[in-house]
Amino acid sequence: MSSFMKNIICFISCALFFSSSLAQDKYIAKEGKTVQERFLLPAGFQRVRLAENSFGEYLRNLPLKPHGTKVKFYDGTIKNKEGVYCAVIDMEIGNKDLQQCADAIMRLRAEYLFKNQLFSKIHFNFVSGDRADYSKYAEGYRAAVRNNKVIWTKSKEKDTSYSTFRKYMDLVFTYASTLSLDKEMQTVKDIDQIQIGNVFIIGGSPGHAIIVVDVAINPQTKEKIFLLAQSYMPAQDIQVLLNPTNEKLSPWYSTHFVNELVTPEWTFEKKHLKKFVE
Repeated sequence: MSSFMKNIICFISCALFFSSSLAQDKYIAKEGKTVQERFLLPAGFQRVRLAENSFGEYLRNLPLKPHGTKVKFYDGTIKNKEGVYCAVIDMEIGNKDLQQCADAIMRLRAEYLFKNQLFSKIHFNFVSGDRADYSKYAEGYRAAVRNNKVIWTKSKEKDTSYSTFRKYMDLVFTYASTLSLDKEMQTVKDIDQIQIGNVFIIGGSPGHAIIVVDVAINPQTKEKIFLLAQSYMPAQDIQVLLNPTNEKLSPWYSTHFVNELVTPEWTFEKKHLKKFVE
């Protein structure tokens, strides 16, 4: 191949990459410090109203690391993969390979409940089907497996500190997964009823789960758009996803997808949309 042709190909590739970057940056306010501040809306859309102190309000106001920050794995190494994410949630993930996809969603839900001191509502099921209540853990009970059954025994003093809460979450991450979380959640039958805090989830080994962190609606057409966030394997920072199938709308996704919701690292269907049971 001549040097002239190589230069032409290089020019076209650079132009395509530059135009793609511009399209994806269109709805990004680089100085924004939260989900709501960082991501701008397409013309004609407005954010759905949320109840004060709701889970949706919590997610919409999640703090973000500075624009351009790279996702890190639990061991501090960088996730060098283009076209996956456009923002990183500012939340520590520990130094063990624990907080993966479903774990990150349980973490966000539990963080919201802990912040609002709704301790009795913090509970998840292990894959075994055994229930793990934070309130019991905070009372000093610890789990042990005996004859394939989880036994809770009081061995600590009562402690409702954040550090104890994080130890409880690590326990949940160890024994829960997409399989257990999928069974806990309730199906959203109509994609047009999508809400912040809903989860696209496929329980499996492996399975995957991603969470809706913002929703907006066009009052004229009734179309809804939404933002998605995930962790992945191995454990890594929670990240706001790009839309690989619609660069003009990215990072927003539309409810008007036909059969499959294609995200950078997994594909879902409408039937996979679920919500937490209040």
